[in-house]
This record gives sequence, structure tokens and C-alpha cells, in this order.
Amino acid sequence: MSIFNAFNINASGMTAQRYRMDTISENVANANTTRTEDGTPYRRKVVTFEERGAKAGTFSSFLGSASDRFKGQGVRVGKVTEDNWTQMNLVYDPSHPDADENGYVTYPNVNIITEMTNLIDASRAYEANATAFSASKSIALKGLEMGQS
Repeated sequence: MSIFNAFNINASGMTAQRYRMDTISENVANANTTRTEDGTPYRRKVVTFEERGAKAGTFSSFLGSASDRFKGQGVRVGKVTEDNWTQMNLVYDPSHPDADENGYVTYPNVNIITEMTNLIDASRAYEANATAFSASKSIALKGLEMGQS
């Protein structure tokens, strides 16, 4: 593995975690949105990562050479899905304009504690990738300094 592969792997991790943090902040910003453009309450979004490069388990991935199977290629955002497994929050507020006939308002399924925990997790993963990138950079610089001697 070259030093540039290490840079690419760490950079892809930082990019993916940054996208995850953006999605989490969108969830927090819409925690009280009871009506979107289509008239339904906002649904929490979840980011899923996958390995960058060839899809694992495909026929072409097994035809690669033995060394290629062990090379890391980084991570990418696989998909962003709406959270359909968590129930929406029903709050009794008959004066709200989005209340149903029984006086209940359907609020998004965004839990601020969960979102903040996920935000801390994404932030720490970003920091870990930044630290690894910095370490790779210092290794490359040390190699260049040794080459000058």
C-alpha cells in the first residue's frame, strides 16, 4: 500500500463522516417540522456506509489477485434512508394547525439525545481519520527528509 492510498482512505473517511454530521444536523433542525412539502411530518434520515471500490461478494471481486483483496480502498456513503422503523411522536395539542380530528399532532421521529450521541460518534470518527491523515503526512515528510540526507 502506498502512502497515497493511506491519504485517500483517511480522506474518504473524513468525507463520509462529514456527510453523516450534515445529515444529523438536518435531523436536529427538523425535529419540530410537522409538515413538509408533501404534507407529511419530517422523517429522520439515517446514513449507511459501504466499502469504496468493487462491491464485496461480486464475481469480479473474487477474480482479483491475492494482494488486491487485502488493499483498503476507503469508505463511501452507500445510501441515505428514512427511518421507518421508529414511531412518530404523537402529542395532544388541539390548537395546532396540523392536529388531526382527535387533537393529536404527529411530530417527527427525531430524538435529540440519539442525534447528539450520533453526532459525537461521527465527530470522533472524523477526528480519528484526521489524526491518521496527519500521521501519514508526517511519515511521508520524514521519508522525504531521510532522502535528502
